[in-house]
Amino acid sequence: MLARIPIAESDPAVAVASGWNATWNSVRQNPAAAVGSLILITLAVVAVFAPLAAPDNIHEQVGAPFTPPSFSHLLGLDDGGIDMVSLLIWGCRISLLIGILAAIVATTAGTLVGIVAGYIGGLVDGTLMRITDYFLVLPSLAVMIVVADLWGPSLLHIIIVIGLLSWPETALVIRAQARSIKERVFVRRARSLGARETRIMLRYVLPQVMPLVVANAVLTAAGAIFTETALSFLGLGDPSQISLGRIIENAFNATAMTAGAWWAIVPPGILVAVIVLACSLVGRAIEDALNPRLRVAHLGARAFRIRTKRPGDAADSAHIG
Repeated sequence: MLARIPIAESDPAVAVASGWNATWNSVRQNPAAAVGSLILITLAVVAVFAPLAAPDNIHEQVGAPFTPPSFSHLLGLDDGGIDMVSLLIWGCRISLLIGILAAIVATTAGTLVGIVAGYIGGLVDGTLMRITDYFLVLPSLAVMIVVADLWGPSLLHIIIVIGLLSWPETALVIRAQARSIKERVFVRRARSLGARETRIMLRYVLPQVMPLVVANAVLTAAGAIFTETALSFLGLGDPSQISLGRIIENAFNATAMTAGAWWAIVPPGILVAVIVLACSLVGRAIEDALNPRLRVAHLGARAFRIRTKRPGDAADSAHIG
């Protein structure tokens, strides 16, 4: 008798749809991920419409320096007499832009390396993984500080530096998934029919790993925002752009805490923490949904808790085994 081939194994389109459905269900059914998604969507909308959402012009003084919060200025004014709410809206816009673009750079590089190494294997895999290992052991923040200082303070330089030093983790995850996908029935069938390796990687492997790529992109964006904040706080950010890190740096240099103006330094720090936490909640939920080992063990990703067994888990366990 011929062994029955699971639909997900024989039809790549069904497998891709299944991966996206698992991603959506995980975010929708996970309260923490839903809250994280809502926070990110809200901040993204406010950032896009920053010119309309900001109550005041961030280049005009609207009051005395370090004016405390009031009804007219809910979070007070900074050392230059600029409204803090307006600064936070524009700072969120720049920080999210840096996080998204740096995540695109890192995810693109990591996905390319991971798919090529995982699918081709052999000497190519060994060479790419050794390069990845070298990047993994580099002290990323220290290297970013040196490179940013050498290149000069520029938004583009910060995005490139963060992106090019944040891809190894994505490469390792995608490589492991690509090694598994290349042994599936539809990939072997395409190879036996004479499809080129490049076409197989783009047509069959890449769509399969895309949900996992999205999960890593969200997590990478969180790390990029945090790293940019650190670089700006150290004076290596773009002085012509108002990011959340730049707001914190200006408040620190103006001795806001010594002057008792907590509103000039605490809100941007809280906003950075909220963005990073929201990205982490969404990224971990997607990763949890797409990691078959975690589904088999019924453990939540990095949560150390027993997960509720969902319909279809038993089939997944039997299929993986």
